[in-house]
Amino acid sequence: MDNSLPPADELVLVDRELAQLEARRTQLLARRAWLVQVLYRPARAATPRWPVTPAAPAADSTPRSAQNVLLTLGGTLLTIAAVAFTLVSWGSMGIGGRAAVLCAVTGAALSAPVVLLRRGLVSTGESVAVLGLVLTVLDAYALHRVALSDTDGLGYAAVASAVLAGAWAAYGSALPRLRVPLPAGVVAAQLPLPLGVLAAGGGATAFAWAALVTAAADGAVVLWTRPLPVRITAGAGAALLGGWALLTGGWLSFSSPWSGAPLLLAGAAVCLYAAWRTPGWAVAVSVVAGLAVVAALGGLLRSAVPGDWAVPGYVLCGLVLASVWRAGVGARLPRGVRTGLTGAGAATVALGLLWALPPVAGGALGPLARTTEVWSGEHTGPGLVAYPATAALVLAVVAAALASAPRLWARCGALALVWALLTALPVAPGLPYAATLALQLLTTAAALWIAVRPAPLTRGLPRPGTTPAASPDARTTAARTTGPTNRPATAATGPSGVSATGPAEPPTSGPSAPGPADRPASGPVGTPVADPSAPSAPGPAGQPASGPATSPASGPAGQSAGGSVPPPPSAPPRAPGAGFGAPGTGWMPPRPRPQASAAEPGTVLGWVAYAGGLVSAAGAVALALDVRGATFLALGAVLGLLTGVAVLGTGARRAVSACGAVLAAAGLVFAGAAAAGLEAHWTGLALLLVPAATAAVGATARPVALPVEITGAAVGLSALGLAASRPAFLALVLALGGVIAAATAVRPERRRFASWAAAGLFLLAAWVRLGAWGVTTPEAYTLPVTVPALVVGFLRRRRDPEASSWTAYGPGLAVTLLPSLGAAWTDPEWVRPLVLGVAALVVTLLGARFRLQALLLLGGTVLALDGLHELAPYVVQVVGALPRWLPPALAGLLLLAVGATYEQRLRDARRLRERLARMR
Repeated sequence: MDNSLPPADELVLVDRELAQLEARRTQLLARRAWLVQVLYRPARAATPRWPVTPAAPAADSTPRSAQNVLLTLGGTLLTIAAVAFTLVSWGSMGIGGRAAVLCAVTGAALSAPVVLLRRGLVSTGESVAVLGLVLTVLDAYALHRVALSDTDGLGYAAVASAVLAGAWAAYGSALPRLRVPLPAGVVAAQLPLPLGVLAAGGGATAFAWAALVTAAADGAVVLWTRPLPVRITAGAGAALLGGWALLTGGWLSFSSPWSGAPLLLAGAAVCLYAAWRTPGWAVAVSVVAGLAVVAALGGLLRSAVPGDWAVPGYVLCGLVLASVWRAGVGARLPRGVRTGLTGAGAATVALGLLWALPPVAGGALGPLARTTEVWSGEHTGPGLVAYPATAALVLAVVAAALASAPRLWARCGALALVWALLTALPVAPGLPYAATLALQLLTTAAALWIAVRPAPLTRGLPRPGTTPAASPDARTTAARTTGPTNRPATAATGPSGVSATGPAEPPTSGPSAPGPADRPASGPVGTPVADPSAPSAPGPAGQPASGPATSPASGPAGQSAGGSVPPPPSAPPRAPGAGFGAPGTGWMPPRPRPQASAAEPGTVLGWVAYAGGLVSAAGAVALALDVRGATFLALGAVLGLLTGVAVLGTGARRAVSACGAVLAAAGLVFAGAAAAGLEAHWTGLALLLVPAATAAVGATARPVALPVEITGAAVGLSALGLAASRPAFLALVLALGGVIAAATAVRPERRRFASWAAAGLFLLAAWVRLGAWGVTTPEAYTLPVTVPALVVGFLRRRRDPEASSWTAYGPGLAVTLLPSLGAAWTDPEWVRPLVLGVAALVVTLLGARFRLQALLLLGGTVLALDGLHELAPYVVQVVGALPRWLPPALAGLLLLAVGATYEQRLRDARRLRERLARMR
């Protein structure tokens, strides 16, 4: 019998054994290296190969920083000396001496950096160059004082700054290693044009144009130069002068629009070009450009239309600018530029809407600020009669613009603006009272209908699970990112399968660690290697065609085409995220990230409309309080509308509408009682119809039963408050409330709470009735509570014998015994203390008999206190008849007796405590 394995299986077995041996050898070598390091480390530390030098103390500052401080101080002192020489000591020398000194010192200061840079003294050369630049300014000043004193100061300063800017720029270009001359030249270049305009007598407009041209030149320097200090300096100058020019243009757009508009448009063009060339600052610069365009065009429109149409003109400009995001020409603009322009337009529109909000607030909240009596027939006039009527036009135009955008936020904004428009309409035109109330009710009805059926407003909106169409720039970006093929990003690996991110860690496991023979044959980069543990289809000879012993490119002998050994069947699966070719690694698709579920468009729109409907309903009811008939009409309409939403709606809107309908019904009942001339206690009695109706509705309308019943209970509490002035009616209202609660307790889901509520209401009704009859005996109030409580406790003890007597009988007994004890202590008669003592004795005996702790302690305590109260007069008489020395003597004897039997008394106390603890 031949038990030899097939060559392929035997080769796999041999490779596996060799891999284990190699792994074990690697582990032993790592252990040996660690042991050698541990053994020979002390010897190396004891005999150093080179002499150890003591560490130098840390310096307070580095040599470079100290050098910079010294050079800065030296240059500053030389500059101060030069200024002092020029301004103070100038008159003591002749013309030739002055010229010779200035030329010599300036030439030396500007020539010295050349030699210093050749010797590598860059910081020293920088300081001397700064001194030379300052001397050139002093030279210009001296030239004006000596030779050109008759010229205009501003004009000379403009020419001198231009000459100095060119000279410093040439000097910095000749010595590029110096960092100060070129930025200094940029700073000097900011002055020629503004100073020249001032010298020529130009006004604010000319100065703004000069600042804008200078800012444009600064922008060109930022875009077309490479040194970072030069670009930073030029950028700061452009921001400062350009901002001044735009602010001046904005001021001119109000005072002189035709002068400010060209300035603003030119500034906007400069900003747009800068935004186009600098993607990092595109959004911010484009916002400035957009605001400048709106200010320019809006100012022109404002000068051509009446004053009430000024804000609509600005809003129109803002809408046109915001439409760049969707316009055909806007698709060719960079994304940052489009975003900035759209943001500027949106900001303008937002300011216009803020201007249009006061009529909305007046229409919504005006009826709540009542200045007349209810049902007086007088109407409070609108507080914003003089407000421009074009506010409604702004709301309408913006709502139409938002409605055309197929986005959920735009539809929500359009819906809110339409509601605001309908709310503000009665304010500015001053509509009559009936028209205003009708419009309020129609707005309420429309808003609540949309809250129930928002589907027509969701047409054209993308569903939460769908992907919206990509914009042109998004498609371009995606094409640039993905390239011609979508290949998974893989970690670069070396020839040994080690990831390029770092060397592989040494093996620390036992013989099962994979060795070189476990490396599978991998295909090209990006091709996932087959999992060795994956099932395979059997071949014609009964062996797997591709399985644990073979790779996709393996030959008939189980080896790969490259000659490498295939991985053994026990090779571990590849870890996700590791490089290709490394043991235990492989490619896995990225795990999808969980995303928050997006809200349905209909739900969001429904809530927006519902909020507006509730506000309009409250305003309509408040407005209808002026007239009696209008009050009933508004309350009835609101009741019907909210009932419809409660029936047709879903979710939380249904519950809120049901509660609102209950409040509207309560308002109708209250209004009816007031119209009938009923007094407050009769009105409270009539309001009980509302909780009775909610109890009946709660039995059938299960989804909204709980909120409806809670709202009805709140109305019942208000009925108690109205009936509180008449105790007899209050008792009747409490009793009827108990009847309603008892009827509600018939339902199994309300039995626990409603039954207790009914018992409490009946008890309160009895107490109020007794108080109305003038009953002062406490037992008349406590016994109706004690008897049912003891019955309930007895039933509970029968059902649960382990229940505590304090829980079962304690409350019922305490309700009667404690008030009766207080009354007995103040009762001069003997009947109450006797009856209370007998009752307490019975309770104590029952507690001792049935081992009930609550009965024993409560009964015993009340019995003892009642007996003490009865014996107190006799004790006082006896004590008064005894000699004065006898009470202290008796107290001393008592203390001696207690002390002599102290241990026995402690044992008795512990025994008593244990007995009480064993009671229930």
